[in-house]
Amino acid sequence: MKITYLADASLHHGIVLGLRLREPAIDILSANEAKLEGVDDQQVLATGARLDRVLITSDRKTMPEEFGIFMARNTTSPGVFLISQKVPVATGIEELLLVWAVSDAAEWRDRICSIPFSS
Repeated sequence: MKITYLADASLHHGIVLGLRLREPAIDILSANEAKLEGVDDQQVLATGARLDRVLITSDRKTMPEEFGIFMARNTTSPGVFLISQKVPVATGIEELLLVWAVSDAAEWRDRICSIPFSS
């Protein structure tokens, strides 16, 4: 199954726009579309799980711990990609596009990974 993405409010909106421009077939739901502004991390993770979408976030400070808590309380997650706010928008777009193009959603289930993978 193809990966579908959910962007949280911390993610640079240029990444969402860039993904949509580069590959219109990508299914990505923005934080605004999902009404995630001001929502706590556990609710964001629950929304991703409910919608079966890999969460993309720049919240490297609290999200790793919150993901651990979420996994301890729940049975599964579609996964989380952490993108540093210091990563250029173009790099974030390219990495997420590559993941979408060459992998299956099941490969990321219950995992939290940093993007870019090389850093």
